[in-house]
Amino acid sequence: MNRRRSLARRTAAVAAAGAAALVLAACGGNGDDAGSAGHDGHNAASASASASQGQHNAADVAFAKGMIPHHRQAVEMADLAPERAQSPEVKRLAADIKKAQDPEIKTLSGWLTSWGEEVPAEGAMDHSMHSGMEGMMSAKEMTELENASGKAFDTAFTEMMIKHHEGAVEMAKAEQADGAYEPTKKMAGQIITSQSAEIEQMNKLPGKD
Repeated sequence: MNRRRSLARRTAAVAAAGAAALVLAACGGNGDDAGSAGHDGHNAASASASASQGQHNAADVAFAKGMIPHHRQAVEMADLAPERAQSPEVKRLAADIKKAQDPEIKTLSGWLTSWGEEVPAEGAMDHSMHSGMEGMMSAKEMTELENASGKAFDTAFTEMMIKHHEGAVEMAKAEQADGAYEPTKKMAGQIITSQSAEIEQMNKLPGKD
């Protein structure tokens, strides 16, 4: 009896361990990607399910690798506004830009990881500034913005962010034309819509010539 009971226990333990291993394997493969994929549930799921959304291509990879440092710079510019801007509209716009672009950075990073591609390092932004990327501010322009305050900041921020947004819209249009991965093309469409609306809004701000 004892031997049989002991054997039954051992069999149950092995079965439980096997089940746990299966669960871990199932979770471990996509947990990080999905968790870092952003605010949109559809995007979060798609980050680790590229096969069901269609294959990605080189244009999708280039878009993600370019838009991450592009968005990071926009967020960096937006972070300057709370203490430097005078206009409530500029402060509100900066908050909206950060709220929209932070999750998109995470989603784009999740896609790159799921495709086996390298996510651009934080420091890569400095090199990108000199690579001719659409709408990116130079190190000198960023320093000028950091040193400005009040109305001077509002004017500089608005002019720079319009240029920055125009660059993002061009990159998004290229992705829609050349990309293959549907969720990435969908994000490109959202960027075109939202940033075009913000360009229009910034062109109407007081002090904008």
